[in-house]
Amino acid sequence: MKNIFLIFVVFSFFSCNKLTAQKVSAEVHHSKLIELFKASENNYPNISVHRGGKGLVDYPENSLEVLQYVSDSISAIYEIDVAQTKDGHLVLMHDNSIDRTTTGSGKVSDLTYDELLKFNMVDDYGNETKFKIPLFSEILAWSKENNVILTVDIKPSVSTEVVIDAIREASAEDICIIITYDVEETKMVYELASDLLISVSARSNEEFDRLLETKIPTNNMIAFTGTRLSDVSLFKRLHDYNIVCMLGTIGNLDKSAEAKGEKLYAKWKKMGIDIIATDRPFAAFGAINM
Repeated sequence: MKNIFLIFVVFSFFSCNKLTAQKVSAEVHHSKLIELFKASENNYPNISVHRGGKGLVDYPENSLEVLQYVSDSISAIYEIDVAQTKDGHLVLMHDNSIDRTTTGSGKVSDLTYDELLKFNMVDDYGNETKFKIPLFSEILAWSKENNVILTVDIKPSVSTEVVIDAIREASAEDICIIITYDVEETKMVYELASDLLISVSARSNEEFDRLLETKIPTNNMIAFTGTRLSDVSLFKRLHDYNIVCMLGTIGNLDKSAEAKGEKLYAKWKKMGIDIIATDRPFAAFGAINM
């Protein structure tokens, strides 16, 4: 009888421990951005700067220096592109090759980081600077120190898991939003990092319906509604789920605002756009924050 009682006590002890461990593991620390970026709030930046800053003389896109330059003047979030070198370093680079944005030539994936450091970055007008291609870790460190929010565009040749691991290693979960382009990619990112805010593609009601079918919590979503204006009903529906709407004005919409006047940015905001993703951050910021 004593043996039976002893077995029962031991079994109960391990069962309780197992349940406690399961409870602890279930208590995920969510990124602060999940609470910050809600349509019902208005204390988040309403400008997203494409590639960290484009079209700026002496400040190349995807450089640390361009982020520093723009952030000195306006409050914004910064879209950056993450690539990987031949020897496994994560760096900022939009193109597959370094030809357009540096004094060098060749694919990022064919060059080591030390080889990349031999070249200087150039701005959108071909002007050579003294700036070097930055490591992703350098950008994370600076952004954490300065409380700057990043939207991270992971290039197709790079493992999403590797990038998320780098974010975790830097303890940068509270400043990073992961960009996805379709439902399957969104599902993958959520499975890897359910604690992070995810930029999802919701350019139509049908696309949003497919996202809802995944059962991913809408709290984890910020909606990129495309680079063309969607029907106002989409913005209203997203707001009904408390999801922030981002419009990409990069391209034709930026050109329209430049030609017809910056008041267009304010008009789009009144339609239900919460964040303007733009190549003209100073003009857009001035128009919607007057």
